[in-house]
This record gives sequence, structure tokens and C-alpha cells, in this order.
Amino acid sequence: MKFTLSWLKDHLDTQASAAEIADALTRIGLEVERLDDPAERLRGFVVARVIEAKPHPNADRLQVCVVDAGGSSPVQVVCGAANARSGLKGVFSPVGTWIPGKNLVLQKGVIRGVESNGMLCSAMELELSDDHEGIIELDADAPVGVPYAEYAHVGDPVFEINLTPNRPDATGVAGIARDLAAAGLGRLKTAPVEAVTGRFPCPVGVQLDFEPGEAHLAPLFALRLVRGVRNGVSPEWMRRRLTAIGLRPINALVDITNYLTFDRGRPLHVFDAAKVKGNLLVRRARAGEEILGLDGKTHKLGADIVVIADDEGPESIAGIMGGEHSGCDDGTSDVLIESALWDPANIARSGRELNISTDARYRFERGVDPAFCLPGADLATTMVLEICGGEPSELVVAGAAPQFERRIDFPLSEVARLTGLELEPSAMAASLEKLGF
Repeated sequence: MKFTLSWLKDHLDTQASAAEIADALTRIGLEVERLDDPAERLRGFVVARVIEAKPHPNADRLQVCVVDAGGSSPVQVVCGAANARSGLKGVFSPVGTWIPGKNLVLQKGVIRGVESNGMLCSAMELELSDDHEGIIELDADAPVGVPYAEYAHVGDPVFEINLTPNRPDATGVAGIARDLAAAGLGRLKTAPVEAVTGRFPCPVGVQLDFEPGEAHLAPLFALRLVRGVRNGVSPEWMRRRLTAIGLRPINALVDITNYLTFDRGRPLHVFDAAKVKGNLLVRRARAGEEILGLDGKTHKLGADIVVIADDEGPESIAGIMGGEHSGCDDGTSDVLIESALWDPANIARSGRELNISTDARYRFERGVDPAFCLPGADLATTMVLEICGGEPSELVVAGAAPQFERRIDFPLSEVARLTGLELEPSAMAASLEKLGF
């Protein structure tokens, strides 16, 4: 599970540093495997402007550049990049800077008889990509002397935590924030989800089609149409966060579902409504059925696998992966938003049988919050309306959420017996309440 510091602060009001948060996470059982602080890694790299670039007197492929890096005076740099030129805005590293892509500290040098006092950097040298063909080119209005990590918004620390199978509540940033707030590291500020009022009946119906005793395979399924959307590139802040945790932004509708998977631990799916024929039927796969998945592979479906099908066959492998045929693209104007509950054991078996690992499977096979299924559909709808526009239908709901309310007798004396800690009853009650009890 990965998330950024700014993402966490959407849900947690805290002044704690990234290192303090990492220590607290490990202390409460959410072991931090890695903390990547790009601002620290890119310390020393600044936005700079090439005042002048002229040929090296002793080398055909080198140029001698005079660079303004925001200091008291320009510096001279020998550069071998073909795109180095006068007026270019790029990224400069002074002598003494650690170059992560080269695993060295930059030294003052003399190249073919000409002194060089720093480096104009490629993306590879900053470990931003594998591109080493030329130096980074920035927009003309990039402010000279500003730290590059600050200018490019790549200074957001990224946490990676190792989750044990019994912690599905921590597969979303909101759940992690709740634990940290209970541990005293800040105040939980996750906003409540407001219900969306539909403006017209959803034209697509849903039926759960299972044999008696199999209702647990899909206890709840919710669907809503949003018509008149404008799909395209998702907002920069969303693309930045998804990229930081290793996800490739695709388009706004798909990115919203991926974002909520990590933000709330609530996987969802979106269908291009124009590509769905008739109503949706949630059922077991039938003999000989197969589906071209969003991974570009054709998967043969066994009878134990649950699918979401239209009149022409399977459109999605329930809880694991959508189908290529009904996927959303830039031409999507009407979108169906699906939020459902699936049987964890069935999802785990199906994922192993098909050899498919996805972020949705990871969460559904551990168990997602059943109480957030319908609010998850509303939250996704709200984000679609804000980013893509459109008009929402009423929510179609098939089945019902299982009721898991439990009462546990917890003698406070057990804390001292089991842990050796002497705590005030009010402190214990406060901790339990912050955890949602």
C-alpha cells in the first residue's frame, strides 16, 4: 500500500514530519517498508536558465554554457546534450550535489581543457525516467533559482507500508489516517459523503442471478448512470498522486476509480454505457465464455468465476478486472458507475485461477467495508460530476449489505493483564472511540 504525505493530510490534520509518521505507523502495526522523500533526494537541484551556449573549443559535440542558477553570479558548465542552447530553462546541479542517477557526488571538473562548475541534468540523472538523450527542458516561465522539486511538485514524500491480511481497513488512506489519529498523531478530518440525488431513473437494470444459498457471492450491487460527461485528462493533482504511487493515469473516469481504490479502500468500475447492451446480470460464468480484459489478454472463464454480463455476454470479471469492450475512453459521454460487494474467498480463488493480480482483487479478497458500498458510489459520482460534468441518474440497488454489528464485552482489567500497561479507563475509551468503536 502506497500513499503520499499530502494525500494523508487530506484525512489527517497533523504537524508531524514524514519521519515521525513513519515511526508511528510501524509502532501501530502498519510496518513502513520504504519512505521515499523526493525533496531530500533532489536537494540542490534548481531551476536555471542558459544565458549563453557556444561550441567547445576542443570538442565538436560539447558546448560551453553560461548558466544563471539564481546565485550571485553565473556559472560555467560544459554540456554534451544536443538540446542545450541559449535561453533554455532547465535543471542545474551545483558542485557537491548528490546525483542519484549516477550514484555520485558531483565534483568540479576540467573537460577538454575547459572548467565545468556543475551540470545541466537529464531526467535519468534525477531518476525521474530513463530518458538520457537530452537535458530537461522546462517552461519558459519557470522561476530561476527555485528548487526543482518545489517547482515540479515532486517533493511529496511517498510511504509504502506492508499490510497483513487482517488489515483491510488500512488499504485506503482514510483508514490509515484513522489509526494515526487514534495513536495521537493528529485529528481525523475525513469529510462525510453526501448522498447524490438522481435526476432521472437509471435506464439500465441490474439482476443478481444465483442459485439458492449462493447470494453471498454478490450480496450487494449498485449502479448509476451519469450522462453527458466529458472524459479526458484527469486533474493534475490526481495524476500527480497516482503517478507517485506507481499508477499510470489513463483518463478522468478511470483515474477516479483508481483514486478511490486507494483513498477509501473502495474499488469501483466504470462502463461506457453506449457499449453495454441491455441490462446487467451478475452471475456465474457459463461454459465456454471468455473475456478480453483490460490487461489486453483473453481469459477463459470457469464456472466458479462471477461475472457482470449484458445481453451479449460478460463485460467484467467481478471484483477483479473490467473488460476491454466496455471500457471508458475519450469518446465516452455516458458512464455507468458500479459499486458492489463480492465474496472474499471466491475473489481470491478466481484471481488465482485466472492468474490476475489487481488492486481491486487485493482489497476484495481481504474484505472491504460493507457499509461504504453505497456511499462509495455516491462519492465516485460526486467526483465524476466535479471533474467531467454530466447529470446523474437515481441509484439502482440489487441485494443488501450484510449486517455485521457486534457487541464485545471488554473488561478493562484485561489491558493490564495482557500488556502490563496501567491506563486510565477514560484514555482507553477515547482510543477505542477514535478507532470507530
